[in-house]
Amino acid sequence: MAEKKQNRSTATSVAGEVEAGLLSQLRVIGDIYWISPVRNRLILMILGVFSIIIVTSAGQVLLNRWNVPFYDSLSRRDFPAFIDQLMVFFGIASVLLVLNVAQTWLNQMTRLKLREGLTRDLVGEWLQPRRAFKLSNSGPIGVNPDQRLHEDARHLSEMSTDLGFGLLQASILLISFIGVLWTFSSGFVFNVYGYSFSIPGYMVWAAIIYAASASWLSWLVGRKLIKFNADRYQKESELRFSLMRVNEHIDAISLYRGEADENRRIGFDIDSLLAAIRLLVTALTQLTWVTSGYGWITIVAPILVAAPVYFAGNLSFGGLMAAIGAFNQVHDALKWFVNNFGAIADWRATLLRVTSFRQAVQATDVRNSVEQRIKFTESGSNEIVLDSLKITAPRATVRLKEKKAVVKEGERVLITSEPGIDRTLLFRAIAGLWPWGAGTVSLPPDTNILFMPRLPYFPPGTLREAMSYPVGKDGFSDEELISALHDLGLTRLETMLDFHTRWDRELSDDEQQSLAFARLKLHKPSWVVIDEALDGMEDDAYQRVTAVLRDHLAKSTVVHIGREDKNDHVFAKILHFVSDPSGHGLEEEQLEGV
Repeated sequence: MAEKKQNRSTATSVAGEVEAGLLSQLRVIGDIYWISPVRNRLILMILGVFSIIIVTSAGQVLLNRWNVPFYDSLSRRDFPAFIDQLMVFFGIASVLLVLNVAQTWLNQMTRLKLREGLTRDLVGEWLQPRRAFKLSNSGPIGVNPDQRLHEDARHLSEMSTDLGFGLLQASILLISFIGVLWTFSSGFVFNVYGYSFSIPGYMVWAAIIYAASASWLSWLVGRKLIKFNADRYQKESELRFSLMRVNEHIDAISLYRGEADENRRIGFDIDSLLAAIRLLVTALTQLTWVTSGYGWITIVAPILVAAPVYFAGNLSFGGLMAAIGAFNQVHDALKWFVNNFGAIADWRATLLRVTSFRQAVQATDVRNSVEQRIKFTESGSNEIVLDSLKITAPRATVRLKEKKAVVKEGERVLITSEPGIDRTLLFRAIAGLWPWGAGTVSLPPDTNILFMPRLPYFPPGTLREAMSYPVGKDGFSDEELISALHDLGLTRLETMLDFHTRWDRELSDDEQQSLAFARLKLHKPSWVVIDEALDGMEDDAYQRVTAVLRDHLAKSTVVHIGREDKNDHVFAKILHFVSDPSGHGLEEEQLEGV
């Protein structure tokens, strides 16, 4: 019972979002880039941006100091001094312009490299052997991985660059201008109702208090944006998946005249997305009251703060303008959190989705090793051994009628079943994709085994690539490819080796199966396990396939899981897949953890 409870807990943790704190999520991202090939270039780019920001901040300090002689020349109506200061301004502005252009280029290149490193890592982790299949059966987090791999990776890379460099720039500006502002307000004495007192650097403290209050209110009002953004992205991915599903099956939908029903189903996804967006809009509107309110007050706030020193005669008009500029720079740096709270919430939501996806992908290996029931081993000799094999299906248990089934090298074996039994479960169990059940599956050691699913897969590309998959387009010569097509009755394709298309749409069902067996002939595996691929073939195509198995793959061991009426004396041994009345089906919590 305790073991069952542990299994449920493990499955649930992977089926949903992996919960982790911000530091843990940042550590995951840091690990990704530390082992990434783009690491060194990223470090150089970040150092380059850091250097540019330092020089830019120094230029902005000079520009702030320029305010004093410029505005003083205006107040004195000193035209020659005014012209001199304009020339100084154009010199400083020219340098800052070059720096801004260089920083923009580095920002965009950093975005590019961040996305490259993150996307390649996520795709690499996802496409580790059998991980993608396991994840697809791991509950909500395994649905629509394309959203995580494409859109979320892009969004996180771009926002991390913008927010990271923005925070760096704000921090350096704060350090640069806080001393300027302190100088303007040092030594000033307040006289209030006969009392005199001084607050060293009071303008600095005023800017800190002003920005801190705005940041606190922004966090208080806008913290729920993190959850709302995460929910919105989830709903977006669900709608996108529904649209892709309808597009993939539009021929069948049209034949059934099911457009109205699909419209209704997609309507539910649209309604769900709109509801999530409405919550987001409400939260953003509430946050705008804070950010915009402080934005309007900021127009007069620095003047009000500097006014006592100016009216006391301790500042010239140029000094007042410089003090206002310094206050705004300090305030803007401190207010970075307020200005970017919505973006930070969006970034946090995207960070959670990306890191939870990566953790869930990696957790599939651990989870399946913990929850696995069928034991997978290497056989001691060159044979497949299915010993006391039971497979737990979603609503029942099925088993091999033969207690210990042995498939020896060179044999042709048919595994058939009672009506209504999902034979694909046995195929997946032998391939190691379905862990639920009992007994042992032993496969030959270090042997070339090819598993042929019921529906053949052809990658988009040329016919040459489809036939050679997965060894690459140069794996076989033209003569070998054409010979395989000829033997399987696909002579019309012999001139199309370099034609690029989606072959699952270009070919009929029989032609697709025949092409899959042409690929089988080319690869010549020592062992072949076939899932019902022969059952639906027309007689001519079936005879060509059996001829290939007999003449060209005579030394290969072939196991076909399918109907007994398609045997035609091809398979000498027959095994039986039957229901197990004493068994029980998977519970919902267990099924999510497959």
